[in-house]
Amino acid sequence: MTNSNRLIIFDTTLRDGEQSPGASMTREEKVRIARQLERLRVDVIEAGFAAASPGDFEAIRAIASVIKDSTICSLSRANERDIARAAEALLPAPRKRIHTFIATSPLHMQMKLRMSPEQVLDQARQAIRFARQYTDDIEFSPEDGSRSEEDFLCRVLEAVIAEGATTINFPDTVGYAVPEVFGETIRRLRERIPNSDKAIWSVHCHNDLGLAVANSLAGVTIGGARQIECTINGLGERAGNTALEEVVMAVRTRSDFFNLELGIDTTQIVAASKMVSQITGFAVQPNKAVVGANAFAHASGIHQDGMLKARETYEIMRAEDVGWAATKIVLGKLSGRNAFKQRLQELGIDLQSEEDVNAAFARFKELADRKSEIFDEDIMALVSDEEHASEGEHYRFVALAQQSETGKTPIAKVVFTMDGQEYSCEGEGDGPVDATVNAIEKQAASGAELVLFSINAISNGTESQGEVTMRLSRSGRIVNGVGSDPDIIVASAKAYLSGLNKLHSKIERVNPQL
Repeated sequence: MTNSNRLIIFDTTLRDGEQSPGASMTREEKVRIARQLERLRVDVIEAGFAAASPGDFEAIRAIASVIKDSTICSLSRANERDIARAAEALLPAPRKRIHTFIATSPLHMQMKLRMSPEQVLDQARQAIRFARQYTDDIEFSPEDGSRSEEDFLCRVLEAVIAEGATTINFPDTVGYAVPEVFGETIRRLRERIPNSDKAIWSVHCHNDLGLAVANSLAGVTIGGARQIECTINGLGERAGNTALEEVVMAVRTRSDFFNLELGIDTTQIVAASKMVSQITGFAVQPNKAVVGANAFAHASGIHQDGMLKARETYEIMRAEDVGWAATKIVLGKLSGRNAFKQRLQELGIDLQSEEDVNAAFARFKELADRKSEIFDEDIMALVSDEEHASEGEHYRFVALAQQSETGKTPIAKVVFTMDGQEYSCEGEGDGPVDATVNAIEKQAASGAELVLFSINAISNGTESQGEVTMRLSRSGRIVNGVGSDPDIIVASAKAYLSGLNKLHSKIERVNPQL
């Protein structure tokens, strides 16, 4: 099926990563990330779940239309409607894959599907048979595989391979597995199933016990899997998924042990990490392996002395190999439109029209007047703001004035538009951010509950823009609003209004777990 030493990297940031509460992305944002994943040379990009919503379908179709070097994949449940919808979304892709699944654990079959094992087996067979009408590249996953009975797994997997499944993905759906057991289970399945050599074996691990990367690598080394499903920054629901940057750099750094080939351009890892973080509003923790701000920082005097003498004394990877060494300061207030447009292209930002470029450039000039050095992260943030504005937002920030003094109650006056009409509202609070939110709520009366508030510096120094994330909840729906500005109170107002816009959207998302 493939070079036995080749490890396939299957990225599911746009599908499983988007299942993080509040992490849903617009079509344009998904296309931007997909372009960066292509630059990263990811083998397979799982672009979404086509049957989940019209928005997801259109995003997959858009990605399939522009990505040429990676295989584009859509998830589908094991039924004809989902599979046909996935196939329709994938039509423009030069290389396409349908990924279908059905639960196989006794718990899921009984409590969720209300189906007998024989019914599940028959539906799995029929799903693969139906999918073969559309493509020869078909992946099958037995959901909750790590809690399924081995004998039944053997029956199901042998049957779907016989029907034409070319990749068998073994998921640890709830993060229950431990490495040795997980790897051994895959090894036994491959030994017991007569036609196991007719498919590539894959692993998909969740991080509920912090073992996703370890389980994935055990699936490769012990189990013989040759595909790892992962996400940028380990993004995903609950505790997240296997982190792409960690498995890739583990395999590359310890090539003496793994002896596997990768097609990944590792110098694009940091750029991908920053893009996903900025778009989703999920900040990367400073001590995160490979992509955290402190991943290559050395504070100990002993470590610093060793680094000065020979960097390999305390570094097993080079920062530049994952993209940290790229020039960060790119533009200033004297930079022209062509230089700005060129930098957009280098960052993988493809604005739809010259009008969009001009609007973004005007915002860039405004920002450059307020801070002397413009970083890549600043450009990504302002373009994201412009994209949201171009979507015809229900709420839009206009202006803010606030007063905060020690010993006095903070007051904020916010001007914003709601459905095109401008409103000016005033509020008080425990602090300037609280006063700002209270002022907006006086007019918006959204009924939203603020469940998370975080501030992240986009770049270094006191001139840095603040990037604020506000997670809002209403009627069981959770969204992330993100706003950026050198004034963190203004950024907070933008973030809250961004969240309200997402709550106002009528598009509901229903994603399966895998």
